[in-house]
Amino acid sequence: MNPFVYHANPSRVVFGMGTFAQLPAEIERLGCHRSLLLSTPHQVELARDAATLLGSAAAGIFDQAQMHVPAGVAAQASKAAKKIGADCLVATGGGSTIGLAKAIALESGLPVVAVPTTYAGSEMTPIYGITDQGRKRTGSDARVLPRTVIYDPELTLGLPVVISVTSGINAIAHAAEALYARDGNPIMETLAELGIRALARAIPAIRSDVEDRQARSDALYGAWLCGTTLGHVGMALHHKLCHTLGGTFNLPHAETHTIVLPHALAYNRKSTPRAMQILGRALASEDGPRALYELARDNGAPTALRDIGFQEADIAVAADIALTHPYWNPAPLAREALLALLQRAYRGEPPI
Repeated sequence: MNPFVYHANPSRVVFGMGTFAQLPAEIERLGCHRSLLLSTPHQVELARDAATLLGSAAAGIFDQAQMHVPAGVAAQASKAAKKIGADCLVATGGGSTIGLAKAIALESGLPVVAVPTTYAGSEMTPIYGITDQGRKRTGSDARVLPRTVIYDPELTLGLPVVISVTSGINAIAHAAEALYARDGNPIMETLAELGIRALARAIPAIRSDVEDRQARSDALYGAWLCGTTLGHVGMALHHKLCHTLGGTFNLPHAETHTIVLPHALAYNRKSTPRAMQILGRALASEDGPRALYELARDNGAPTALRDIGFQEADIAVAADIALTHPYWNPAPLAREALLALLQRAYRGEPPI
């Protein structure tokens, strides 16, 4: 076994059907009395439900969370938190809302309680991202790691199938890159395999029955495991490309991850034989990248960047941005190879 260092991030997870009702107890456990509830405009009803549960401990709602956490929105939310004297942030929703909570916590140090309703996994990480002037700045800071995460599969029953699929594959992306992370370790490797397997099993079941409670529980469990890997090890080419495509071209987060992942994994295939073996085992396939492409295609998710608003003329721009400040990657980064990767992803072709 290769040498490794394992440092565990502190976290508290409350998992199970109906656990949303435990939100007041978790806020009380933190010693907080004035919570700012965060959501997107579309999920404000869930924030209002949380406010009803909290009663006098709910000090206000900010319902303007947006994809990729625009710096201006983060500034408005931070101002709102200060205005009401918030001592806690409650993020109800997906990665956009949890990302906004992290941006506020980065400035204020306020504790975050996350109630995720998608499979993004951001709630298990100290990683934040803020977009300003067309560039997405990411970093890691212990202050933004949620103190408590409440996973209630009941809150995901209404998540549309396509969003469920793309959100689930987005989560798989974290675990897949954790398998070949430079700072990887056996614990994260094990969690990654379990998380990928759980989501690969859940996604087709959710497509068959959107209210399949066992499948919803499996997917949220897988998201927890995959998010945990993202919080403990570094990411590589796949995440760099997705941050570039999202931050600069404002492409939807989960859909971008879903489309790019098979191609980024194929790019690294020859340099990561052990990771490919584990990935294939988790997906019950001899070709992990191809299996992920088919998982998306066969369950109604987009497989082409052109179908989510990306322009072919921007391929070279995206490649150059990704190469300007690259993440570590197991395979050497070459411009022509990245252009070919993005071209295949643009057209929706299978990975090679």
